[in-house]
Amino acid sequence: MPATHDRRVFLTSLLGAAAGVAGLSGCARSSAAASGKGASTAPLTATVPAGTSLRISSFQNVQQVQFKLAKLPALPFEVSDWLNIGAGPDVINAFRAKSLDLANNAGIPPIQAHFQGFDAKIVAVDITRKPNYLFATKPGSDIRTVADFHGKKLAFSQGQAQGVVLLRALKKAGLAYDDVQLVPLTSNQFLTALQSGQVDVAPLGNTQAPAYLQQYASKGARTVTTDVVDLLNLLWAPASVLNDRAKAAAVAAYIPQWAQGQVWQYEHPDVWNEEFYVKTQNLNLDQARAITALANKPLFPPSWAEAVRWEQETADLLAEGGFVKEFDVSSLFDHRFEGIAAKSVAAEYRK
Repeated sequence: MPATHDRRVFLTSLLGAAAGVAGLSGCARSSAAASGKGASTAPLTATVPAGTSLRISSFQNVQQVQFKLAKLPALPFEVSDWLNIGAGPDVINAFRAKSLDLANNAGIPPIQAHFQGFDAKIVAVDITRKPNYLFATKPGSDIRTVADFHGKKLAFSQGQAQGVVLLRALKKAGLAYDDVQLVPLTSNQFLTALQSGQVDVAPLGNTQAPAYLQQYASKGARTVTTDVVDLLNLLWAPASVLNDRAKAAAVAAYIPQWAQGQVWQYEHPDVWNEEFYVKTQNLNLDQARAITALANKPLFPPSWAEAVRWEQETADLLAEGGFVKEFDVSSLFDHRFEGIAAKSVAAEYRK
C-alpha cells in the first residue's frame, strides 16, 4: 500500500474521535479558522466586570497547588470549574463542548484545532529550552539511539506535544516517516502500549520516566535522550471566549498568576517535591527530585516572534507528512495579550 495512502488512513483514524459528531469535512475549511477573522481586535478592558467566570484546565490540579503554595492574591473573577484535563485532543473536545474556556498546552494542539476547523487563539507563551520528553523503549528492547528507530513501531499522538517531539527527532536523525511505523495513540495510552509490547518506543514526559524505569529497567527497558525540545508551553482559548470582553479581561488577569505560579514552583523545588509530587502524585522523594532536576526555567518572552517562527516550523513539519494542510500560523496568536506574562515576572524570567 502506498505510503501516502497509509498516512491518509492513519490521519482519518486518529482524527475521528477528536472531531466527534461535528465532523471535519465541512468545518475544516471554515473561513474564520483559516483567516483568523473570528478573532476580536477590541482593546482589553483594564478591569474584570463583576460576575465574570472562567472554566480553566488544571491537569493533576497543578494550578491550584501552585497558587495555594505561592500565596498569590485572589483572582478578580470566579473560576467556576478547574478541569483536570491536559491532553490536547481532550482540551479541543472540551472547547467544542463549551465546557472549557482556557487551557494550558504545548504548541501542537492549536495547530490541530485549526486543522479541525475550530477557531482558538494563543494568549500566553512560556519558552522551554530543555527537553520535556525522552523516548522510552519497551522491555527487552535493543534500541539505544534514534537511528535504531528504523523499522520500529513508534507511539505517535498527532495532536499532542509528544507527536511533534517524535517528528523532530526523526527528522534530525535523517529518518523519513516511511522508515518507521507510526502507531496512532493518545499519550495516556503510551505506558500500556510499552508494557504490552504494542509499540517499541514511546515519548514519555520527564515526570513519567522515573517510575517507568523503576518498574521495567530490570526487564530491559531503557530511555533514549535527545536534545529535541518542544519550545512552547502556552495558554490558549476559543475565539468565542476571547470575543467576550468580560471573559477576555479575565483571561488577561489570569495570565500574570499563571506565570508567577510557574516561577514560584521553579524557585522552590524542595517544597514542590514534597507538596505536589510526594503528597499528590504518590512519588517518593528521590523520584520527585529526579523530575525536578530536569525542570525548565520559565521564560516569558515580551515578543512572540520566536514562538510564531517555531509554531510555523511545527505546522510545516506536520504538513510535510500529510497530517495537516499548510497554513499561516500567525492566525493562531491573539497579540492583544502579548507581553502580559513578561511584565508580571522578574527580568531573569523574561526571554
